[in-house]
Amino acid sequence: MNEQQSILHRNLFLYVTEFFAGMAVMAVELGASRLLAPYFSSSQIVWTIIIGTIMIAMALGNIYGGKTADKDANPDRLFKRIIFAAIWIGLIPAVGKYVILAITGLLVLTVSTHFLVIAAFAACMIIFVFPLFLLGTVTPSLVKYTMNNLDDNGRIVGTLGAFNTVGSIIGTFLPTFVTIPAVGTSITFLIFSGILLILSGIYFFTVGRQMPGQPRRKPLFFAAVLLFLLCCICGHSDSFAFWEKNLTYEGESVYNYLQVKETESDVILSTNVMFGVQSILKKDPGLTGMYYDYAMAAPYMADISGKSSADILILGMGTGTYATQCRRYFDNVNIEGVEIDGKIVDLSREYFSLDEEVPVTTYDGRAYLQAIDKKYDVIMVDAYQDITIPFQMSTVEFFSMVKEHLKPNGVMVVNMNMRGQSEGNINQYLADTISQVFPSVATVDVERSTNRELFAGDAQMMTLFERGVAEETNPELAAMMKTVQASLNMYSPGDLVMTDDKAPVELLGMQVIDEIIRGELTYYRSIYEKDGLDGVLNSL
Repeated sequence: MNEQQSILHRNLFLYVTEFFAGMAVMAVELGASRLLAPYFSSSQIVWTIIIGTIMIAMALGNIYGGKTADKDANPDRLFKRIIFAAIWIGLIPAVGKYVILAITGLLVLTVSTHFLVIAAFAACMIIFVFPLFLLGTVTPSLVKYTMNNLDDNGRIVGTLGAFNTVGSIIGTFLPTFVTIPAVGTSITFLIFSGILLILSGIYFFTVGRQMPGQPRRKPLFFAAVLLFLLCCICGHSDSFAFWEKNLTYEGESVYNYLQVKETESDVILSTNVMFGVQSILKKDPGLTGMYYDYAMAAPYMADISGKSSADILILGMGTGTYATQCRRYFDNVNIEGVEIDGKIVDLSREYFSLDEEVPVTTYDGRAYLQAIDKKYDVIMVDAYQDITIPFQMSTVEFFSMVKEHLKPNGVMVVNMNMRGQSEGNINQYLADTISQVFPSVATVDVERSTNRELFAGDAQMMTLFERGVAEETNPELAAMMKTVQASLNMYSPGDLVMTDDKAPVELLGMQVIDEIIRGELTYYRSIYEKDGLDGVLNSL
């Protein structure tokens, strides 16, 4: 063992290096999911792409790190690579969002199928593979530097693995529960970039300096520090929709990217900057013209008008627009909400006028049903968000649980937010699954949107609905219900059933996204084919 290796071993510096390398890898992986989620969702598909590309990068880094360490067992080379990894990670907040949009803009004009997979994979490859490839070289390099003989190689490799694992554990929990909710994704990248840079600085100014004749790395380190400071200046913003002006609110929670935008007529919550909005509040009192109005048919189907008091449960409360609508038009309802994201609940009170009297439980919808015995007249399932459809809330077992929590003549209404047209689409799967549980199922498409409302109950559901509409005295609401009545279709079930064991909601959702993209961008593709990119930009 040469003098430099002895210094590293004696000071345990290599174990510290392994610890922080493991921490940085997991922090970047979790940061990657939050960077991609506002554009591509946080579905299992996107997570699979992130994990897969990172594992590819780490595997290649392991091979390269082992080969280079065998050729030249000089730790300077490793810490130089760590510096480059640190700077690349620091650049991600500054340029990552632009890279994603550039990739999306290119692919949206050229790719017709599997857009989400291709775009997310391309973004991961370009943004994250290189720094994680460099961090993948750490472990095999450190094993080489510390091996003096074969007597204690098992202990050394085991200790390195333990430090890497502990660092990975901290790198998993720290971003998720501390840095991302507290300071955002961008600053989280900068924090872990700075940690790697400090680690390299300690080496070059302490350990490396003790070796006579070693090449000086100070100029490289000082240049890296200057570049890192520039990254901090340019990349500290937490704005994912950087092209938007005058946003009312933009931030992140443990679960979501969150954006509140206000117009003259609306207050809008978005959790994805590419796939539309999550909730809308109309400033003027009255109907919204959106799926909330169509879902108002459920109380009639449950014969709420004939009851002195009725109970409504909303699974996926969001900002509470449906609750506000029901309270405005029905004076005999008690409404409860369940929303997994506590930050959305806070926003609903602050920006969306959700009454403090409406209780909202911060919990998973299915877990909430498992924990209570109460029964309701209406249960609304509004937990499907872009492609992110919780599989545990789309199965026979879940809908059976919903039915158990309905009173006699109770009705479930489900907002299916992506209306598919092809055979075997996600809406067919959901409707067939629900038909296994409820004897009567009806659907209605929401005009000027991709939403479809599904109503499920017993055999009297439609009779009660017709009677309630005929007796409605509010002209605005009566006209809306007649619109629903005219478009309502009884569903003929098939055999596309989802269970807790098999519910491919991500793949089915991706198919609908492809359909929507093909339909909505035909116009822009025709302009691109005729006038090129300048024509597309001029048409926006």
